[in-house]
Amino acid sequence: MNRNLLWRGVVILASIVAAAAAAYPPKEKIRLGLDLRGGMHLVLQVHTEDALRAETDGDMERLVQQVKEDTQGKLQIKLQRTGDSRFVVTGLSPDDMTEALHAADRALSRFNRKEQAGSITFDMLPGEVSKLRDQSVNQAVQTIRNRIDQYGVTEPVIQAAGGERIVVQLPGVDDFERVRALIKNTAFLEFRITVYPKDGSHPAASREEILQHFGGKLPDDVEIIQGTDQRGDRDSGPPQPRFYAVEKRRTVTGRDLRTARPAQGNMGQPIVEFHLTPDGAKAFATLTGEHVGSGLAIVLDGRVVSAPVIRSQIRDSGIIEGSFTQREVEDLSTVLRSGALPASITYLQEITVGPSLGRDSINEGLRAGVVGSALVVLVMLLYYHLSGVNAITALVLNVLLLFGGMGLANSTLTLPGIAGVILTIGMAVDANVLVFERIREELRAGRTVRSAIDQGFERAFTSIIDTHVTTLISAAFLFQFGTGPIKGFAVTLTIGLLASLFTSVFVSRWIFDLVLSRRKVAALSI
Repeated sequence: MNRNLLWRGVVILASIVAAAAAAYPPKEKIRLGLDLRGGMHLVLQVHTEDALRAETDGDMERLVQQVKEDTQGKLQIKLQRTGDSRFVVTGLSPDDMTEALHAADRALSRFNRKEQAGSITFDMLPGEVSKLRDQSVNQAVQTIRNRIDQYGVTEPVIQAAGGERIVVQLPGVDDFERVRALIKNTAFLEFRITVYPKDGSHPAASREEILQHFGGKLPDDVEIIQGTDQRGDRDSGPPQPRFYAVEKRRTVTGRDLRTARPAQGNMGQPIVEFHLTPDGAKAFATLTGEHVGSGLAIVLDGRVVSAPVIRSQIRDSGIIEGSFTQREVEDLSTVLRSGALPASITYLQEITVGPSLGRDSINEGLRAGVVGSALVVLVMLLYYHLSGVNAITALVLNVLLLFGGMGLANSTLTLPGIAGVILTIGMAVDANVLVFERIREELRAGRTVRSAIDQGFERAFTSIIDTHVTTLISAAFLFQFGTGPIKGFAVTLTIGLLASLFTSVFVSRWIFDLVLSRRKVAALSI
């Protein structure tokens, strides 16, 4: 055996060993997608306008505080948000206008402003709006990932999918309802001071009752939030809605939380204990110290869950209590620890796959692969005789390299991925057919076996490269723009095509050369 054949044989043997090592054991090296394993596939829509409104409210509060600081509390400006990223300051005298503009120069750097008689309109810059929308989606992705990680789902796929959409794939999940609630729960926590009732102990039965208390019109810095009467007897019927008038000011929110965990109250009921960051604790101490005797409304996702009376100044910790079950407390602690979603979300698409359906998909996919491979082997042997053994050997190595590549890349096998494996088998055989037909043509033209093989591989090489490269380009687009199972198809197809190039050109040619080096062949069974 000459050196050329020897080093090519060593390369092929090394490839076989490496592929086998990379693919073994397959259960650990190759993950199953949710369509084979069972689980959930979700497409979520992030309502970024919620985040814009929250940022705008924060900027409004910042301007109010800056004006108070500049004028030592002499000037109280009136603000009204007129859009997601727009607000207006009204009722300004010429001197007040000057003070407000000076404060805006220091407090607001991302707003355009338009001055009119007695008012200033602030519009957030378009670039800032776009930036906040992108940040909201990215933050939502990270928050959902944190929640799923704490829930214990292995190998989840959570990614932005263009625009304001997020794709979530959770293989192996069986408690679908709990996962839906865990993902969608915004868990935006706020601490507000109650204005009516003052101590929060006897909430109003209707909005009209609160409006009547204020003479038919709410003050500009007060809003009504619905809560639930937690004191009712559950056996006598569902809790009745109750309403609170609270300050609009959001001094302390869930963003100031350092940690939250489930605990038990004095009566053994499930509660959530929370601890604040140093800055949050400072703000919380100021808030509660200034309002001893008032109610502290604990607002979660726009609803008051409890409104205890502030007996003394509270600094860095507290509790959240309500009519919670133990599971609700655990899930609430999880979402509070992972952070609040920056905006609300809705489900655009939901696909759930049970484990039994996944097993059926695996069985049917394997059956299709075995039948397809058997037919290919049969056709190659009947049509090309002993030369078909060459193609079958290259085909077996191609499949081994495919699964070795998937194991090395720790890729996910999906049902369309199985289809990609079967398509790869067809592409690999097609490359051998191109070579064999070229060899046939050369033999018919009167060339020797050695010359026919050389010319056959040389002339088929360009066609093989063309077909594989064009298919690889298609696979690249599928991987870039597809989601979930479609990406699985693109991955298996790409690895299989690269393996096919190696086996159909390099390995198949080596087998022919090896046979010709050992004995003189006068004719090929092709």
